[in-house]
Amino acid sequence: MFPVSPAKKKELSEKMSALKVRKEDIEESFIRSGGKGGQNVNKTSTCVYLKHIPTGIEVKCHEERSQALNRYKARVILIRKIETLLKGKESAERQRIEKLRRQKRKRSKRAKEKILAEKRIVSEKKKLRSRLSGENSI
Repeated sequence: MFPVSPAKKKELSEKMSALKVRKEDIEESFIRSGGKGGQNVNKTSTCVYLKHIPTGIEVKCHEERSQALNRYKARVILIRKIETLLKGKESAERQRIEKLRRQKRKRSKRAKEKILAEKRIVSEKKKLRSRLSGENSI
């Protein structure tokens, strides 16, 4: 009967308040979604369209058959987009730094051995090729 749990609703509202997104700033409308589903799709408006007025971000969601679940999912997508817009530079910079840290990090002994084993295999293949080509030229 209630597809979205109260805990998930609470989490979403907390995230919205943290980002200072008010419910009044979101314009919501429902559209009849197309595609598979036959008569049910033609009768019910399960596709949810959200627009965040201050940023102009628009989201359309019709992944599920129930309107309530699509409303929740659309809000989650909208909040994620707003978050990346507001914290985009921070998160992009953080990702760049994290990538550099991973690249500079020392490999474990096991990982090194695995890489070296692969290199040895390739080396052996190349040696075998050179012997064959050397015999053909004689």
